[in-house]
Amino acid sequence: MGEKTKIILDVDTGTDDAVAIMAAVKHPDIDLVAVCSVAGNKPLVNTTENSLRVLQALGSDVPVYRGCAQPLVKSITPTRIPDHGGTMTIVDGKEYHVHPEYLDLPASKRSFEELPAPMFYVDYLRKAKEPVTIVAVGPLTNLAVALLMDHDIVRNISRIVIMGGGDRCANRTPVAEFNIWADPDAAQWVIHCGADILMVPLDATVCTAFTKEDAEDFRRLDTFCGRFCADLIDLRIDADRAINPTCPDYNTAIHDALALVAAMDESVLRDVEQVRCDIGLADFAEGATLITRSKEFLTDEFEKNVRFAFSADKERYKAELMRLFAM
Repeated sequence: MGEKTKIILDVDTGTDDAVAIMAAVKHPDIDLVAVCSVAGNKPLVNTTENSLRVLQALGSDVPVYRGCAQPLVKSITPTRIPDHGGTMTIVDGKEYHVHPEYLDLPASKRSFEELPAPMFYVDYLRKAKEPVTIVAVGPLTNLAVALLMDHDIVRNISRIVIMGGGDRCANRTPVAEFNIWADPDAAQWVIHCGADILMVPLDATVCTAFTKEDAEDFRRLDTFCGRFCADLIDLRIDADRAINPTCPDYNTAIHDALALVAAMDESVLRDVEQVRCDIGLADFAEGATLITRSKEFLTDEFEKNVRFAFSADKERYKAELMRLFAM
C-alpha cells in the first residue's frame, strides 16, 4: 500500500459538503489533514458547526479551522448584482431547505481550532514536507486570503480541486454557479495563483444527479454513511420539488462529493480540457465562468490556466460512493 494523499477540505457545509466530508474520512487512501469552514450555503457559524457534527458522527477527530465569514469585497460593494436565487420555500406551512440551518445530527461536543483557516493554510503549507491537495467545495475566500498573505505557499500545493463554476450550466443567476458567485474575486485570484487547478463545475456534477431510487441503494448499505447520504438525497429532492414544482424530473446532484472523489480518481470525470478561465466581476457577468475559445486570444500572456471537466460518469461516481459508504 502506497502513501496516503494528504488533503485539506474547504467546505461550506451544507448537504452535499456533508457527503464530501464522509467520503474523505472513509477513503482508505486519504490522510485528511484538516477541514476548513467558510460562509456560503449558510453563515459561518452554521457551516462550522455542521462540519463538526459530521466529523463527530463519524468518530473522527480531524481538526476544523473556522474561516471567513464574508467574501473578499463583494459584500461591501453595493453595486454588485444581487442574489437571484434561493434554496428555501414554504409549502402548506412547511419550510423546505436544500441546506438546512443545521444538519439533523447531534450537536458537536468539541469546538473549532483557535487558528483561523487562512492562517492555518499559511502555517501548514509553509512547513509542509510534502505537497498537499486542497479540495475546495465552497466559496474560495479562505484560500484567496491565504495566498494574499503569502503567495509562496503555492509551492507546497500539489493541486487545487474546485467544485464550482459552469460553462453551459448555472444555478444562482442566469450565468453564475453559487460557489463562484458568492466570492468571484477570490475565485479569480485562486485560479490564477499558478497551482495545478482542476475545476469540477455544474456541467460535470449535473451529469451525476441521484434519484430516490439511488437513495434507496445507499440506504440498503445499512451503515451510518449510507443512511445519511440517502436522507440527504431525499431532503434535496423534496426541497427541489417544493421550490420548482413544475420541474418534470426530480433528482439531485451531490456536487461537492464529486470533486472529492475526482481528486483521488479523475476517471469519474469526462471531457476534461485545459482551458483559459476567468471569472466575471461585475454587472450581469457577476460570478460567470468565462472560458476563452478564440485561439487568437490565447497567447503567452493569456495562457490556459485550468483543467475543466465538461462531463462526468454517474455510475462510476455512484459506485465509488457506495464502496466508501459500505465501510
